[in-house]
Amino acid sequence: MAGLEPLYAWARAAISRPQDALVCGVHWELVRHGYRCLGTGDQPGPDERKSELLPAGWEANKEVYTLRYKSMDDAHELLLKAIMVEDSMILNVMDRGSQKVADVTLAVAEYINPEHLDDFHKVYKNTEELRTRITSGILAPLGAPTEKAKKEPEPKKDLQQDDDPLRIPPRQPAGTRAPSWPSPVNPFAVGGEDLDPLGGRSGGMIVDPLRSGFRQPGIDPSSGIPGRLPPGAVPPGARFDPFSPLGAGRPGPDPDHLPPPGYDDMFM
Repeated sequence: MAGLEPLYAWARAAISRPQDALVCGVHWELVRHGYRCLGTGDQPGPDERKSELLPAGWEANKEVYTLRYKSMDDAHELLLKAIMVEDSMILNVMDRGSQKVADVTLAVAEYINPEHLDDFHKVYKNTEELRTRITSGILAPLGAPTEKAKKEPEPKKDLQQDDDPLRIPPRQPAGTRAPSWPSPVNPFAVGGEDLDPLGGRSGGMIVDPLRSGFRQPGIDPSSGIPGRLPPGAVPPGARFDPFSPLGAGRPGPDPDHLPPPGYDDMFM
């Protein structure tokens, strides 16, 4: 409990009983959590100021200790009453703002050595347990004060290339895989490739069934088309405009084998 030693040395003249030392320890734990003592009694007195020290006359009543505290951010004001019942001390704390009440009972002999009131290094014992009891039994239920968080400016979002409507998309680097083609039903894709033929976009006026936006497995002109193109005739990723129906097992009739309607009409 760093900081308690100088406080105890300052209050040593007023400490005559074990409960005085325990109140001193409870007081310092409240100070550690952002509270400052205003004074004694239920009502405020003249010229009160926040202090880390115990106020004058804090130990006058050995049966009921009454102290008032206020948080550094002025959000909480506590009224502490430490009541002695035989060998135990009942800590009753009320937050005057929210009217919340918390209490915890401490056995004095578990935390104070009555025969070593003159020696700070021996008077307190089980200090970690004492701190835990005060924190979980009083401070947590009432809500510990917090410092006002400083508002930091939000980081400015970097402008991405996709956010700039005037920026031309980058060219596809040589040797890399061709980008995925967007959906052909996108109305804004029409004519895109004619405006930027090297940008790797779709939507030109030349219909390319191999890049229509729908997957057509089994058609790869770079691997060769039997009877029409040898392997390697079309470089990978190159634009390919077919000059005849592709594939041997395409569904539906071959339009080249069907006569046009009315072909035998002499007046056509």
